[in-house]
Amino acid sequence: MAASASVPQLSQSRNLLTPRHGVVTLYGYGISVHVDRGHLILKDGIGGERREARFPRVGHGLRRLILIGSDGFVSLAALRWLADQDAAFVMLERDGSVLATANPIRPSDARLRRAQSLAHHSGAAVRIARELIHRKLIGQEKLAREKLNDACAADRILELRIGLAEADTIVAVRQLESHAALAYWSAWRGLSINFPTRDLHRVPNQWRTFGARHSPLTGSPRLAINPPNAILNYLYALLESEARLAAAALGLDPGIGILHVDTDARDSLACDLMEPIRPHVDAYLLDWIARGPLRRKWFFEQRDGSCRLMGSFAAQLSQTAPTWGRAVGPIAEWVCDKLWSTARKPSRGFSPPTPLTERHRREAKGRSANLRTAQSPKPVNICRICGKTIVSDDSYCATCAPTVSTKALIEAAKRGRVASHAPEAEVRRSETQRRQNAAKRAWQPSDLPKWFTEEAYRTKIQPALAGISVPAIATALGISEPYATNIRAGRRTPHPRHWLILARLVGVSPTDS
Repeated sequence: MAASASVPQLSQSRNLLTPRHGVVTLYGYGISVHVDRGHLILKDGIGGERREARFPRVGHGLRRLILIGSDGFVSLAALRWLADQDAAFVMLERDGSVLATANPIRPSDARLRRAQSLAHHSGAAVRIARELIHRKLIGQEKLAREKLNDACAADRILELRIGLAEADTIVAVRQLESHAALAYWSAWRGLSINFPTRDLHRVPNQWRTFGARHSPLTGSPRLAINPPNAILNYLYALLESEARLAAAALGLDPGIGILHVDTDARDSLACDLMEPIRPHVDAYLLDWIARGPLRRKWFFEQRDGSCRLMGSFAAQLSQTAPTWGRAVGPIAEWVCDKLWSTARKPSRGFSPPTPLTERHRREAKGRSANLRTAQSPKPVNICRICGKTIVSDDSYCATCAPTVSTKALIEAAKRGRVASHAPEAEVRRSETQRRQNAAKRAWQPSDLPKWFTEEAYRTKIQPALAGISVPAIATALGISEPYATNIRAGRRTPHPRHWLILARLVGVSPTDS
């Protein structure tokens, strides 16, 4: 689609390219990456709107250079500059395809690659595949149970995860993983996708729900027909590029797979390494969708009905690349260790280096070998009416908030979206707090049976609340519906005085032990 003035591509920080989270993303036309007098020169843009940056060899903060598009050039001197600075180069398509990756070359051990090639004969392939899918299903089950509130899908995934222990072939592992995927994505099908009020008249119907993970255009996730699936495809492309870089950094061949079938259309080992991290990517998208609406201008529909990301929005998503790189690093090193253990005549006391996590260095210094949880960049918050970016966590911008009717404010406050500060609301809130505090003081721990501990609540009562409606929970406990929603989803644990009431709602007798 040709760019026009009505379809803005560049961010507000035009004419400026600065690393965010160590990532710089180039898109548009006439992209240029070259070196001038020791400095890396970057240029991109559309038409007269151009951006430019100049990075010295010291203090640049650049860890990833991501290029979206195919119009322009990258010089050999620029690739050498990136390699000298230990920065990776990644070229992506907005439909979720990885076109090229390049990272600094490190020495590799031929015995490790030989062990990788013989993994199916040594038995290491089945053990590694089981563990990778086991970790993936743990994440999918947790997401289905806690965030999608689909206990049936979560129980089905749990059942299949338990069956992994008896899978003794790669084919059996693939079958269990595919059955779990059917249950998992069925929990996403009815997920609502919100857009600002002023964008709704321009939003196609198929964009308003998540729908099926497989596109009707291809029968696979490729060529997604709505924004959430298009976002997932692009985030998975970022994860795949990080998995490629991780495998190459450890001296593994990204193309020789273990779980995925080898093909010239992909790097199969990189796809293997992605599997345990996919639920983390899914959770990032799900939190974004639950937090607020998506902007119509972030996407466009092609003539075949497929949905594509605008360049500026894809650049924003690219900032998550370091997060997925930190997450896939320990997985790649674990696979490397398992393959090395099957190598013929490995050196005694030697284990492969850990450049991704620096685990060996930290252990030698007596530090903890565990990495901190990778925090991904926070999605932008936009107004629910006009779609304007909001710095705070409010639901409406300063312009739209006064136009919202009093009735709408009251309804939004009941849904937990907007806080009402009217005097009447403050009085009601104070009375509710005094009533709840008095009930807490009057409650005695002896009112509960000895067996009814917090662990018993979490294992017997909370999972069964998925079958109880939110209004029924709110009425029984005398609480608001947003708080009841959090209790049913497991995000909040109610006061122990409520446990017996919830036990009766789900049909558990207080006399049961």
